[in-house]
Amino acid sequence: MEQLFIEWLREYGYVILFIWSIMEGETGLVMAGVMCHTGDMNIFTAITVASLGGFIGDQIYFYTGRFNKKYIHKKLKTQRRKFALAHLLLKKYGWPVIFIQRYLYGMRTVIPMAIGLTRYDAKKFALINFVSAIAWASITIILAYIFGEEILKILHFAKEHWYFALPFAIIIGGGIYYYFHKATQK
Repeated sequence: MEQLFIEWLREYGYVILFIWSIMEGETGLVMAGVMCHTGDMNIFTAITVASLGGFIGDQIYFYTGRFNKKYIHKKLKTQRRKFALAHLLLKKYGWPVIFIQRYLYGMRTVIPMAIGLTRYDAKKFALINFVSAIAWASITIILAYIFGEEILKILHFAKEHWYFALPFAIIIGGGIYYYFHKATQK
């Protein structure tokens, strides 16, 4: 099964990277960087594909907010605090929030939708979003490419010693979730 998954990544890697970048992306970008390190992907193509995916994804979220306000308010009631936080961040910091929103865990889809709900200029959002997508993909993939050997060693260790890796991953993931959950409660 593992070998089949690796073959799919080699054969359809750019398509998977594009779709993954539309939805969220960081894990996909790290995998792409490691695959560039191993020679299974081209680094420039991977950065281009991931940048386009990230840009298109955030544009989709922005226009979802712009043209479906009633639907968003109805369906995303549980995310009201995140939308309020996104509005506060936009008012306080302006355009830099658009640039860094890709790195705010749990806010990547909410911030573009929240900005779409406002009267923020769509062209300005698209320009900042495009530059941000290129920086996001470049930084993440290049770092994963540079540290590819170390990442592969960690993955190999986690595979062989899953009984250590699984609780560690749960604790780290739970800690990140708890931190951001508390941040949105304020």
